[in-house]
Amino acid sequence: MASKYSVSLDRLIKEFDYEVLYLPVPANEISVTSPDVNRPGLILAGRDDYFDPERAQFLGLSEIEFLKTLDEEKQKESLKKLCAKKPPFILVTRNLEPPKCTLELVKEYKIPLLRTEDSTSGCMSALINYLGTELADRITRHGVLVEVYGEGVLIIGDSGVGKSETAVELIKRGHRLIADDAVEIRRINSKTLVGSAPDNIRHFIELRGIGIINARRIFGMGAVKLSEKINMVIQLEPWSSEKVYDRMGLDNEYINIMNVKVPLTVVPVKPGRNLAIIIEVAAMNNRQKKMGYNAANELLHQLGIQDTEPREDEVEIWQNY
Repeated sequence: MASKYSVSLDRLIKEFDYEVLYLPVPANEISVTSPDVNRPGLILAGRDDYFDPERAQFLGLSEIEFLKTLDEEKQKESLKKLCAKKPPFILVTRNLEPPKCTLELVKEYKIPLLRTEDSTSGCMSALINYLGTELADRITRHGVLVEVYGEGVLIIGDSGVGKSETAVELIKRGHRLIADDAVEIRRINSKTLVGSAPDNIRHFIELRGIGIINARRIFGMGAVKLSEKINMVIQLEPWSSEKVYDRMGLDNEYINIMNVKVPLTVVPVKPGRNLAIIIEVAAMNNRQKKMGYNAANELLHQLGIQDTEPREDEVEIWQNY
């Protein structure tokens, strides 16, 4: 199914170093809108049921060898069925030589013809991963995204609660900034979210009282990263004496982002609390939980207290932002 986003063929050619055999128009004027790809063996054999013309088409060793078993007239007839569907482009893998009629047909139907030396399976996998990210559904939300000990931590909270200042402290402690203020979140699949910064504000941080700084310029290239999976969300909120905060960590609380459940930790903010260290510990603790270890459960076990199944609470994202 076609995506509402698109990637220019020019970007794909540069990213994967494809050899151009034919282009009907400049590559930057051709768009790819489907994150899926296809090997057109069935349509070459005469079956076009459920064929999706929006997908890039791969001609690998199996397809080329099948075409070689046909005489020239049937080769042309077989390839014509494919070209008549007008896919976004046709890619020949393993530096194979396509049938002579291929170039004639792609010119007739104005279909880009490319070639690569990579194997078909490897090339398909790389392209699917790339298109899956570039064409994924996305939202942009207020927050800060940092990488802490390999964990992607999305920090949210009211404006002025200290998200950017915490990010700067984390950068000084050796962690990396992905996005400040606006985080573009992409849903790669049913379980994975990837965050990045919009191009026009990438690497910039706003600090009240100081202004705008460029994290890459001040702290160096090792302090920034283009994108990262979102492994957990930390919500900063002003400390309230009337609210009871979780002191054990037995209950698992989640936040719903684009129908993906992400672990949520609420951290109260008040003078004297070192938020950077707290977030570091939260990131390491989240990794331990993913590996099957829960310190609270172990403590209860050692104390001889009957532990129960942890409760999972799910909250809606951005309800207050």
